Amino acid sequence: MDIYQFLKDNDISWQRYDHPPVYTCREAECIVPPLPAAKIKNLFLCDKKGNRHFLLVVGAEKSVDLKALSSLLNVNKLRFASLHRMRKYLRVEPGSATLLAVVNDTDREIEVVMDKPIWEEKAFQCHPLVNTSTLVISSKNIRRFLKITGHPAHVIDVPSKGRARSIP
Repeated sequence: MDIYQFLKDNDISWQRYDHPPVYTCREAECIVPPLPAAKIKNLFLCDKKGNRHFLLVVGAEKSVDLKALSSLLNVNKLRFASLHRMRKYLRVEPGSATLLAVVNDTDREIEVVMDKPIWEEKAFQCHPLVNTSTLVISSKNIRRFLKITGHPAHVIDVPSKGRARSIP
């Protein structure tokens, strides 16, 4: 999928910032320049049997309580999805999990879960299916993107594990 062509074809504007590859929020904090948008963390999860898949979007600094989230989503034991599942459903490599990857989920098997504080931000930082660039996209355009791809966001207060920690 050419994500730039998809965004262009659907009138979704963005600002692009190129940088060396980043694999974690900590690396991004050190390498990516300050941008005018919320820094997000994308976790690709599945239930214990691998029947349901979730792309969880939270603030970069949030530590998620998967046990409490499982209960909220009425799922039997959430876990991180395997590399195989990431490649199959999102068609991206580790370090490149991104909200924009649901464009590759044409069968609409991934459920998008957004943390309420992030959902209320004015803009988001997203990888364009690779971890060598960051796009800044307005929340209005992210909502439009999710509608076009058939992935409505389930907006909830995602439970955190202990206190939120800042990225050094």
